[in-house]
Amino acid sequence: MLGDQITDLKGKVTGQRVLDAEGPTIETSASSTGSAKGVRINEIVTFVAKLSSPGILHGKAQGVFSAESGMATWTGEGIGRMTSSGIKWRGANFFTESTGKLEFLNNMVVVFESEIDPEGNSTLKSWEWK
Repeated sequence: MLGDQITDLKGKVTGQRVLDAEGPTIETSASSTGSAKGVRINEIVTFVAKLSSPGILHGKAQGVFSAESGMATWTGEGIGRMTSSGIKWRGANFFTESTGKLEFLNNMVVVFESEIDPEGNSTLKSWEWK
C-alpha cells in the first residue's frame, strides 16, 4: 500500500560516462534539490543503466540526501522507458542510514517516478511503500 508522498525533487544530470559499449552500460551522476516531508534537502545520486531490450533500461543507483541537520543514504533499482520526451523511470529506493531531521527515513522503502528530459533536467517524486 502506498503511503504519504516523501520527496519532491528537481535536478540536473552533472556527468555521464560509458562503462561498456556492448549493451551499452552508462553511468550517470546527478544532483537535485527539493524536500523530503517538508525538510529542505540536496541530493547527489549515481546510477548505472544498461539497455535490457529496445527502449528499456535497467538501472541501479545509490544516493545521499543532506539537510541542514541530518543525512540519509539509499540504494535503489528501477526500469527506464525511453520516450520522445526523455526517459521515464519507475522503481524503488531503500533507505539505510539516516540521521537528524532525516531520521524518519531509516529503514523506509519508497517507490518513485522520475523523468529526465533530453537536456538532462530531472524531476523525482516518491511515496512510502507500507
